[in-house]
Amino acid sequence: MARRNLAWLILLAALLTAGCGMPKIVLIDDPLSPQEHLDLGRAYEQQGKLELAEKEYNLAARQNPLGHLYLGNLYFSQNDMDRAEKAYKKAIDGMPENFEAYNNLAWLYYTKRTRLDRAEELAQKALDLAPSDQKDQPKDTLEKIKALRQSPDNPS
Repeated sequence: MARRNLAWLILLAALLTAGCGMPKIVLIDDPLSPQEHLDLGRAYEQQGKLELAEKEYNLAARQNPLGHLYLGNLYFSQNDMDRAEKAYKKAIDGMPENFEAYNNLAWLYYTKRTRLDRAEELAQKALDLAPSDQKDQPKDTLEKIKALRQSPDNPS
């Protein structure tokens, strides 16, 4: 009996000393859905709080590849083309039927005046995927890329 009481005392002492540190708050589940992170990120972006927007988009992207599209748009708006390109590629990988991801990557290449052959392929894919009521933007992107490729000033 004395041995059992001693064992309990040792166990109790170990638990008490282990728990004497600073209290920790641990989030097991994110209280926000990916869509709520996207919405919050957009609100931050509209307010010019770009670091907070980026954080929210990254949180959304963990479960929803649309977050990568939003990140790409954010980076593009900041003229961070390398990060925008990576984000758009991740968006395409995660959402192969999303015409906006293809169109935005095509527009990025058009803007940089690089990989225009690939830009044309992406824009055509965007046009093919776009719903009939949303074909204007990818059509415009494709036309501009084709015109640039035919231009004597074409860098590629």
